[in-house]
Amino acid sequence: MFGRKSSEAQAQPSAQADSASGHEHDPQAPKGRPTPSRKEAEQARKSTIRAPKGSKNTKEGKKAARERDREDRARSRAGMLAGDERYMPARDRGPARKFARDYVDSRFTLAEYFIFVAIGVILLGFINNPAIQWFVSMAFFLFTTLIVLDLIIMLIQLNRSAAKEFPEKSERKGITLYSALRVLQFRRLRLPPPRVTRRGLPVVPKTKK
Repeated sequence: MFGRKSSEAQAQPSAQADSASGHEHDPQAPKGRPTPSRKEAEQARKSTIRAPKGSKNTKEGKKAARERDREDRARSRAGMLAGDERYMPARDRGPARKFARDYVDSRFTLAEYFIFVAIGVILLGFINNPAIQWFVSMAFFLFTTLIVLDLIIMLIQLNRSAAKEFPEKSERKGITLYSALRVLQFRRLRLPPPRVTRRGLPVVPKTKK
């Protein structure tokens, strides 16, 4: 009985020493080794964590991510060129916008050549000849007037046709400005590309030889 008390008395100072050192006794820890503190455990865990293979943090992962982005852009462009609305921007989606594009693309307009005429006027402006400059200015003024008149007539006719096709005004919202901006673009540079010819016939896709 006295032996048991003496052994318990000896164990109490050792337990107090362990608690004073800041370590708790772990029954699963090896004998003679205290349980590591939370800070030490976190440092050990971080040191063992490594970026998995194929992660974006690795060189191979970044290269694979760039390759996927390149493929996604190529797929989106191919889809838009094919007329798939899933790959078009939000401003080009909807039946009313499709109707406006086909209406504009089926007509010959002077507005699509405005950018080329403007560049020609700028280049001719460097000629130090009052007569030539006066002629260029008058020609540019006349051409701009014709463009405005042609654009106004086309937009009026477009809105009339769109009103018959889409009776709800909300469905036609924004197509006037949308059509005017498309008219000012050169036909071959328009995106989405034209689906109809200038006579209103469907565009036949070119086959690769």
